[in-house]
Amino acid sequence: MKRMLSLAIVMLLPGAPARAQTATRAAAATAPEAAELTRLLKEFLAGASRNDAAVHDRFWAEEVVYTGSAGRRVGKPDIMADVRAAAAPKPGAPATTYTAEDIRIQQYGDTAVIAFRLVGTSGGGSGPHVTSYLNTGTFLKRNGQWRAVAWQATRTPGPAGEASRDVVTAQAALHRAILASDVKALEALADESFVWTDQAGEQMTRAELLDLLGSGRLKYSKLDTTDVAVSLYGDTAVVRGVSQRQRAVSPGSPTGDAAPFTALYTLMLVERGSGWKAVAMQSSRKEGP
Repeated sequence: MKRMLSLAIVMLLPGAPARAQTATRAAAATAPEAAELTRLLKEFLAGASRNDAAVHDRFWAEEVVYTGSAGRRVGKPDIMADVRAAAAPKPGAPATTYTAEDIRIQQYGDTAVIAFRLVGTSGGGSGPHVTSYLNTGTFLKRNGQWRAVAWQATRTPGPAGEASRDVVTAQAALHRAILASDVKALEALADESFVWTDQAGEQMTRAELLDLLGSGRLKYSKLDTTDVAVSLYGDTAVVRGVSQRQRAVSPGSPTGDAAPFTALYTLMLVERGSGWKAVAMQSSRKEGP
């Protein structure tokens, strides 16, 4: 009996490597240039992480149609304009790094389809933030070079509870940065379009807020938040809360506030793939007890 089993095992063993080799050959036949396409994708993501316009120019075909996760459809001129308009990252400023996971490639002669999970990891005042997208790109090979002719990006939604926690963390970090006059952290937490409107209807842009805090013309000695409530609407969040605040120095009043006061605030944040950022805030002094 043992001899029969041993003989059966010997007879079966050669089949396993053969099947593995067959599977490998089948994969190679499905995408014979998978290694080259994978290298191209990874080189592009490394360049996109540093906002390299030359890398973008080499990667996208002139006629590419790009559909973003927000439903915006653009061509190569729009892509290149956005890349070149982006401000150069400042030394030490938080940056977003893009990597690819679960890469799947199908090749049909001089046409190939790459599907993968795009992972964006960014740092900021509220700590590392990770976003995930399902991307599919169609590539065409011309004159020996592969270029993307179509692209579709779909954001992978995270659990609602996780998103709410991220929003609470971001708004708390924003208030800490204002209290500490930490303009570097604040620059990462507030979008360039950020506007703060007070109860008198006066508006302050992000640039103005950074300038006031950085110059010491605005200084908070107290800025605590309570009763924070978050409402999520896709990639947009609305935060409502109560804060106890006191300014040691404020524009036009070197002595600041004589005593702490209570303010009601509404903060709007958006998530564009690099963490939640504040785009607008409304605050009003609460009258009475």
